[in-house]
Amino acid sequence: MRLNLPGRVVENGSEQGSYDADKGIFTIRLPKETPGQHFEGLNMLTALLAPRKSRTAKPLVEEIGTSEVSEEVVEDDDDEFGWDIEQTPYEEVPDSALNPQCYYGFGNLRSGVVQRLQDELSEVIDVKDPDFTPADERRQRRLAAELAKFDPDHYLADFFEDEPVEQVLKYNPWWNDMYSKMKASLGKSQKPEDHAAFVSFSEEEKYQLRKFVNKSYLLDKKAQRQVYYGLIDILLAYCYETRVTEGEQNVESAWNVRKLSPTLCWFESWTNVHEIIVSFARRVLCYPLYRHFKLVTKACADTTKILQLGKSAVLKCLLDIHKIFQENDPAYILNDLYISDYCVWIQKTKSKRLSSLAEALKEVTLTKAQLGLELEELEAAALLVQKEETLGKAGTASPESSEESSEESSEAEESGSSSSSDGENWALGGAEPLRGQAGPISLQGSLVAQNESTLLLSVGGACCGSTALQDPAVSQGELLACSGAPRQQRRPLIQELGDQLSSTLQVSTAECGTEVGTSDP
Repeated sequence: MRLNLPGRVVENGSEQGSYDADKGIFTIRLPKETPGQHFEGLNMLTALLAPRKSRTAKPLVEEIGTSEVSEEVVEDDDDEFGWDIEQTPYEEVPDSALNPQCYYGFGNLRSGVVQRLQDELSEVIDVKDPDFTPADERRQRRLAAELAKFDPDHYLADFFEDEPVEQVLKYNPWWNDMYSKMKASLGKSQKPEDHAAFVSFSEEEKYQLRKFVNKSYLLDKKAQRQVYYGLIDILLAYCYETRVTEGEQNVESAWNVRKLSPTLCWFESWTNVHEIIVSFARRVLCYPLYRHFKLVTKACADTTKILQLGKSAVLKCLLDIHKIFQENDPAYILNDLYISDYCVWIQKTKSKRLSSLAEALKEVTLTKAQLGLELEELEAAALLVQKEETLGKAGTASPESSEESSEESSEAEESGSSSSSDGENWALGGAEPLRGQAGPISLQGSLVAQNESTLLLSVGGACCGSTALQDPAVSQGELLACSGAPRQQRRPLIQELGDQLSSTLQVSTAECGTEVGTSDP
């Protein structure tokens, strides 16, 4: 086995080698030509495998001139790669498939694959006949399908009842701890090249790396941009899947990843980072179980962290996606079209390219209005309906209280009318109705005060007394004159009072006062 090491080693007699017969592992120790030199990418096992053929001549195609580095991530001109292209026999391709706009796959390097595997891919991808569908038409169909799939009721249900979403947002994925360690190491002036030390691969992942065929990819600048943009799109879908399942993959994991990534299910091509985020957000709100805008922003933050961790973290995510698709019968074809090539290609990229891509992703601002689903209007209408329902519930209780209040007011009016009638009877008859116990009543004492006098009503041999507030200047004679009504008019009232009373009140007047006494009839 030949290895293409990232640095130079020497043979000076200090080499060591051992073999573990139980595990079948060779361990070889070689001295470095420059002691202490850092060999980057030793955990990228596929990249260490030597190419099948060695090329010493210059590439036949060279790029002349430089261009200004824009937001899109492009490899440096001074980076030297061995663009080894694997030779394959020539195959006849139908003229109908020779459409330059109908390419797809990693770097848009494939065509004609879906035509041969239409029956299997119909359950994996949403686009129909991608070999004959231009990229612009694919996008139009995708936007129409998303708009038709959007369910306002499902969205509002997750918007108002967001307890499960909040629980998912609290999940701590594996890259969070590594990102915290990386940030702590930056405070200690640790170089970015050492970030790979925070990411380790399991034995299963190492076995996956050894199975990949090492090869190089000849990509122009446009194809390189598509590869990096597609990487963002795939990582966004993976971050959402990892968070909502809390790291425990299930039978829906393959569906979630491919459905949320337009790169995988629509063979989409991108022109900038912002449209990738918008497309991902639309699909999150249209297809999966949890449809909440907070999950979109959280997935963007998670993807930024993974890119900042470097290619080791990105490769670990791609290996996990490769495993998910490999265990799903129809989805394994996506590994052949995209994921396997990404796993090989990412091992040869520079981590600083991924860091600059993370910065471009971090600077993107996303709002609900940009999604074209009228989310803000929908939420405002739902809040208004909720407010009206709350007021309606309060209104159903108010009629009962109003009926009770009306009953109380009617009772108060009746009591007031009865009291007023009693007052009228008292005013007409000169006697206040006495309520209390029946039997002889003795009312003795002086009832005349400074502002008080006794109103005397003489009815035959019987009299009734009433106490009234008067001006001290008013004399008893005036009172008697005021109360001097005909006896026939007062007789029925006195008889009525006599029926209510159990004793007869006799009032005798004197020059200095009034004595009130009771006697049995």
